[in-house]
Amino acid sequence: MKTKAVRLYGKRDLRLEEFELPGISDNEILAKVISDSVCMSSYKAAEQGSDHKRVPDDTDRNPVIIGHEFCGEIISVGKKWQDKFKPGNKFSIQPAMNLKENPYAAPGYSYRYIGGAAQYIIIPNEVMESDCLLDYKGEAFFYGSLAEPMSCIVGAFHANYHTTAGSYVHSMGIVEGGNMAILAGVGPMGLGAIDYAIHCDRKPGLLVVTDIDSARLKRAESIYSVEEAKRNGVKLIYVNTSEIDNPVEYLKSLTDGKGYNDVFVFAPVRPVVEQGDKILGRDGCLNFFAGPTNPEFSAEFNFYNVHYNSTHVVGTSGGNTADMIESLQMMEKGLINPAAMITHVGGLNSVVDTTLNLPKIPGGKKLIYTNIDMELTAIADFREKGKTDPMFAALADIVEKNNGLWSAEAEKYLLANCKPI
Repeated sequence: MKTKAVRLYGKRDLRLEEFELPGISDNEILAKVISDSVCMSSYKAAEQGSDHKRVPDDTDRNPVIIGHEFCGEIISVGKKWQDKFKPGNKFSIQPAMNLKENPYAAPGYSYRYIGGAAQYIIIPNEVMESDCLLDYKGEAFFYGSLAEPMSCIVGAFHANYHTTAGSYVHSMGIVEGGNMAILAGVGPMGLGAIDYAIHCDRKPGLLVVTDIDSARLKRAESIYSVEEAKRNGVKLIYVNTSEIDNPVEYLKSLTDGKGYNDVFVFAPVRPVVEQGDKILGRDGCLNFFAGPTNPEFSAEFNFYNVHYNSTHVVGTSGGNTADMIESLQMMEKGLINPAAMITHVGGLNSVVDTTLNLPKIPGGKKLIYTNIDMELTAIADFREKGKTDPMFAALADIVEKNNGLWSAEAEKYLLANCKPI
């Protein structure tokens, strides 16, 4: 079977190609990818090539398919897995397999025949053996693509920990009913964190979300309103710290001076990290969620408070399979809607340019439908493009009635009306 896919040959060498897939063996699965979300990690892999820990040394001879946030349908199943997986089933992938023989191996980085930026793929035996091929029962494919980034958020909430005086036991997870701050929190991942915080089963009592961009803060509040949070038992406050003379003093005042039990830092910016440290309360946990590109990145941390107030820091860079299953189930039940993360939509033909220029493209998640031909387009530009293209006019109508968000209806319309690749 022929497939089109974007493959990595070396540093900044991505190519959209058509090639023949081999037949599947008894322990493999043939699948069709429908959607893939472009991650900054794919940009890093493209920049670093084989210097990246997950990318093999021989991509110049054996190129790998990129993309690891994908969702699709199973086409055919090898004999070994026929009792567990059926043709027609929707699936999502947990790329972090954590194999003993190669802990860095992952779909979208390390394999010739599996990755999200493709029409058809072969899912190797180790994905199923690692329980990383996940059943997905949701209506829209794009939610399955967002399960992986959402699982990173779920994992971060689970990774925070707290202590009890006189005990050496660490209690995992955020403080239920406690004070939480999400700093630089209205980017795509921050929006997902707000969504999860006010809809999960272990919520904070107070949630303060900060940023320095008033437009992004307004958009966040229009999607996750103060009223909605209140209905779920959470007091939600949005703060533009650029408009406040002393942000640390103000943020602490919102907790009556007690400080925050859980602080999440969503930007690798030294002043933001240090601000997070300064607003921690006793036994406060700072989660450095944002991944820096500079290996020398550092910030000051108050070790007086570490000693006397038991403040501490954790860093998370992804979720595990249980986190991904939780995010899938919450989406299937309509408890969370990570569509707010998506700001651009495109086809397989747009993947190379999008990936190589990802840091230069403003907005949130870039969603790719791998079987269509469409330049990457901002959802905010649909109406303008609709003046000359009826398809975009119809898409603009659909997203506008959905508070400006991508939706299952928009996905269905696009797949039925867009030019195939």
